[in-house]
Amino acid sequence: MRLLKSAVVAAAILAAPSIGHAQSAYDYPWCAVYSRTSGATSCYYASFQQCMTTLSGIGGYCMRSPYYHGPDPTPRNRPRH
Repeated sequence: MRLLKSAVVAAAILAAPSIGHAQSAYDYPWCAVYSRTSGATSCYYASFQQCMTTLSGIGGYCMRSPYYHGPDPTPRNRPRH
Protein backbone atom coordinates (compact mmCIF):
# COMPACT_ATOMS: atom_id res chain seq x y z
CA MET A 1 0.00 0.00 0.00
CA ARG A 2 2.82 2.38 0.84
CA LEU A 3 4.49 1.64 -2.50
CA LEU A 4 1.24 2.40 -4.35
CA LYS A 5 0.89 5.78 -2.59
CA SER A 6 4.48 6.64 -3.43
CA ALA A 7 3.92 5.76 -7.08
CA VAL A 8 0.79 7.91 -7.26
CA VAL A 9 2.56 10.87 -5.65
CA ALA A 10 5.55 10.50 -7.99
CA ALA A 11 3.27 10.33 -11.05
CA ALA A 12 1.42 13.47 -9.95
CA ILE A 13 4.66 15.39 -9.43
CA LEU A 14 6.02 14.34 -12.82
CA ALA A 15 2.78 15.20 -14.63
CA ALA A 16 2.33 18.66 -13.07
CA PRO A 17 4.93 20.55 -15.18
CA SER A 18 3.48 19.16 -18.41
CA ILE A 19 0.04 20.69 -17.84
CA GLY A 20 -0.33 23.45 -20.41
CA HIS A 21 -2.32 26.65 -20.44
CA ALA A 22 -4.02 28.38 -23.34
CA GLN A 23 -3.95 27.24 -26.93
CA SER A 24 -0.61 28.41 -28.16
CA ALA A 25 2.90 29.33 -27.17
CA TYR A 26 2.04 32.85 -28.30
CA ASP A 27 -0.50 35.26 -26.85
CA TYR A 28 -2.74 37.14 -29.27
CA PRO A 29 -4.93 40.06 -28.22
CA TRP A 30 -8.09 39.12 -30.17
CA CYS A 31 -10.42 36.12 -30.22
CA ALA A 32 -13.05 35.14 -32.77
CA VAL A 33 -16.26 33.65 -31.40
CA TYR A 34 -18.10 31.69 -34.08
CA SER A 35 -21.81 32.18 -33.45
CA ARG A 36 -23.19 29.93 -36.19
CA THR A 37 -21.36 26.91 -34.87
CA SER A 38 -21.17 25.76 -31.29
CA GLY A 39 -19.80 29.09 -30.04
CA ALA A 40 -16.23 27.93 -30.47
CA THR A 41 -13.49 30.46 -29.73
CA SER A 42 -10.21 30.95 -31.58
CA CYS A 43 -7.68 33.35 -30.05
CA TYR A 44 -5.10 33.66 -32.83
CA TYR A 45 -5.63 37.19 -34.12
CA ALA A 46 -3.11 40.01 -33.90
CA SER A 47 -5.62 42.77 -34.73
CA PHE A 48 -9.34 43.43 -34.55
CA GLN A 49 -9.44 43.89 -38.33
CA GLN A 50 -7.78 40.51 -38.93
CA CYS A 51 -10.37 38.87 -36.69
CA MET A 52 -13.30 40.61 -38.40
CA THR A 53 -11.98 39.71 -41.86
CA THR A 54 -11.89 36.05 -40.85
CA LEU A 55 -15.47 36.20 -39.60
CA SER A 56 -16.90 38.02 -42.61
CA GLY A 57 -19.41 35.77 -44.31
CA ILE A 58 -19.44 33.11 -41.61
CA GLY A 59 -20.84 35.09 -38.69
CA GLY A 60 -19.58 35.68 -35.22
CA TYR A 61 -17.91 38.44 -33.29
CA CYS A 62 -14.48 39.46 -32.02
CA MET A 63 -13.54 40.04 -28.40
CA ARG A 64 -10.38 40.85 -26.46
CA SER A 65 -8.55 37.71 -25.48
CA PRO A 66 -8.67 36.75 -21.80
CA TYR A 67 -5.35 34.93 -22.33
CA TYR A 68 -3.39 37.89 -23.69
CA HIS A 69 -0.58 39.08 -21.45
CA GLY A 70 1.08 41.58 -23.73
CA PRO A 71 2.73 44.89 -22.93
CA ASP A 72 0.97 47.31 -20.62
CA PRO A 73 -0.99 49.72 -22.87
CA THR A 74 -0.61 52.66 -20.50
CA PRO A 75 2.62 54.66 -20.95
CA ARG A 76 4.73 55.11 -17.87
CA ASN A 77 6.35 58.39 -17.06
CA ARG A 78 10.06 58.04 -16.51
CA PRO A 79 11.95 60.61 -14.50
CA ARG A 80 14.27 62.77 -16.58
CA HIS A 81 17.95 62.78 -15.78
